[in-house]
Amino acid sequence: MWNSTIALLVSSLYLVSVTFASEPNWPQFRGPSGQGYAVDAEIPLKFDEETNTSWKQSIPGLGWSTPVVWGDQIWVTTAVRLEETEPSLSLRAIGLEATSGKILHEIELFRLPNPEKIHDDNSYASPTPVIDEQNVYCHFGTFGTAAIERSTGKILWKNADLVIEHQGGPGSSPVGYKDLIILTCDGANEQYVTALDKKSGEIRWKTKRSAPLRENNITHRAFATPFLWSREGIDLLISPGADQVHAYDPSTGQEHWHVRYTGFSNVPAPVANETHVFVCTGFYETQLLAIRAEGRGDITETNIDWTYDRSVSTVPSPILVDNMIFTINPGGIVVCLSCETGEVLGKRRFIGAYSASPIYANDKLYFCSEEGKVSLIEADPQMELVQVNRLEGRIKASPAVAGKALYLRTDTDLYRIENQ
Repeated sequence: MWNSTIALLVSSLYLVSVTFASEPNWPQFRGPSGQGYAVDAEIPLKFDEETNTSWKQSIPGLGWSTPVVWGDQIWVTTAVRLEETEPSLSLRAIGLEATSGKILHEIELFRLPNPEKIHDDNSYASPTPVIDEQNVYCHFGTFGTAAIERSTGKILWKNADLVIEHQGGPGSSPVGYKDLIILTCDGANEQYVTALDKKSGEIRWKTKRSAPLRENNITHRAFATPFLWSREGIDLLISPGADQVHAYDPSTGQEHWHVRYTGFSNVPAPVANETHVFVCTGFYETQLLAIRAEGRGDITETNIDWTYDRSVSTVPSPILVDNMIFTINPGGIVVCLSCETGEVLGKRRFIGAYSASPIYANDKLYFCSEEGKVSLIEADPQMELVQVNRLEGRIKASPAVAGKALYLRTDTDLYRIENQ
């Protein structure tokens, strides 16, 4: 079912077939594949503050966005409190030299004189940017979106018109598709998906969610990053929201199909193989759905092949390896399921809390805990623990891999880790 010739979704700046090779760039949340793959990357199995750490750079402020990498540059977003006695925040993009960790650019994109309160587990800079050969596209949810020229740090455009009520802060990361930056805006007051022109920042299309929502507006929210998938020559944007997951045409925003469920405040990004999309439904009735991704309109009654409802993740995204799907919930319970049947193949528990989405590299799964612990396990039903590494600080940002380097972000620092 799973082999090197399978054409999977690549939610990068264009769609290609996954080759499962080490990639020189990490252009978005969960990398070139959108699924956390760095299969052939020769990154270390063992590391700490000194061992196999090439550099460690302090990052001002706080942000849980993943680092993005293109060539010789790394970019992150952050929110810097301007004064201890004032609530004002500076939302910034920071560009670093990949080989040395030297800060090349620190650019204020938006200033919030009186920012709305967010959830204690969130940050004002949680959405991961998108990067390509020319530009970096930074998104802060309702607080604004901006494009930066990568080589100079020049701000190319800003868009602060996509105002919604997060009631918890921004979460969904943008994805790039051809000449578009696609954004998910699932607020308590309004829910839609939209695409901005990469060159101008202007809205190219905007599609309102079709889900019939409940009266309590807190259940209207969602924070999941969408996933681009290519099947039989058709590109689809798989976008979970409150009470429904939608498949859209990424060029136009037209809906192809949707599946109903009972859940909201979704955070995990979907994943897919050649036939199915796997979606976590969020809070309330937390389930993992295996959806046969074909047809038109409402496919709820016909295309859900199996569901799983024990220890399902509400924050970290799942990951597929061969014919298995692995999930880790915020409490550290890892479950291995059969992609074909949903049968539980294995289960184990790690100590700690987990927000970061895992990656697959060196034939191992890398899980990062909020306490700064990085656990490596075998990607099979036994899930044997191979190595536990520890860094200073908290980890909520998902890892990035480019070439032979692993990039990890804590609440205070950015690390480049590679075999010495």
